[in-house]
Amino acid sequence: MQQIHRLERKLLRATAEAIRDFDLVSQGDRIMVAVSGGKDSYTLLHLLMRLRERAPIDFDLVAVNLDQGQPGFPAQVVEDHLRSLGVPYRMLQRDTYSVVRRLVPEGKTTCPVCSRLRRGVLYNAAVEMGCTKIALGHHRDDLVETLLLSALYSGALKSMPPKLRSRDGRNVVIRPLCYAAEEDVAAFAEAMRFPIVPCDLCGSQPNLRRKRVKRLLAELSAEHPAVKGNLLHALGHVVPSHLLDRDLHRQLADATGRDPWLDAEDEEAEDCGEPAGDGVVSLGGARGER
Repeated sequence: MQQIHRLERKLLRATAEAIRDFDLVSQGDRIMVAVSGGKDSYTLLHLLMRLRERAPIDFDLVAVNLDQGQPGFPAQVVEDHLRSLGVPYRMLQRDTYSVVRRLVPEGKTTCPVCSRLRRGVLYNAAVEMGCTKIALGHHRDDLVETLLLSALYSGALKSMPPKLRSRDGRNVVIRPLCYAAEEDVAAFAEAMRFPIVPCDLCGSQPNLRRKRVKRLLAELSAEHPAVKGNLLHALGHVVPSHLLDRDLHRQLADATGRDPWLDAEDEEAEDCGEPAGDGVVSLGGARGER
């Protein structure tokens, strides 16, 4: 019980800080919490319910689970858990599994297509239910893994934003767990004995690139425990004068009337010290290892 309280306090602090830093929740919000049956979404729902009890503003939560027609998906297990919480919930059924199997060649990972179809269903449901925001359970490790995946395999410095508006403009997606470490989420879910639904019911091949990046981060963290926290910190502390993005350079030059590259301090690439204060653009409150 003591471990549960300790983990809950830690996760509540991280979630509340993210909500405050990025203005994720507002007065009168009706938030759809996407509950897949995994450790992350169960934990997210629990934390938002706890924060609502003590928040200085009023907002509503509705948990939504989507049964995509995967063989053996235990929808009743998820529904029983949601009912036990006393939270408003809705169970959706859409056979996207058949669509995915038809579109994706045998042996290829189905995750990207499955994710897009799931997102479309949830976006439409949020509008129908009058939800102002959709909360997803991506945590710190998801963000830093995506950062490395984007840099290594796509040639772009980007990750998962804490808040975004969907392309069609109808929905706002929030990620309140963006500061929370996966190990804390996993430990909390285990301690709470959430009824976890396996994520491999579809039989899809795993995302090998993400698995490789996750393994790399684990190896680096074994040598230097602050690695993941530092990567998260880097997402919120960008030094434009030390990057090669000409569009960003042009925008900053137009805004300041100065050439950011000429203002850059001469730092060696091997320098592992703290970045210089000049030229740092803070994009939020991302912190180092918690």
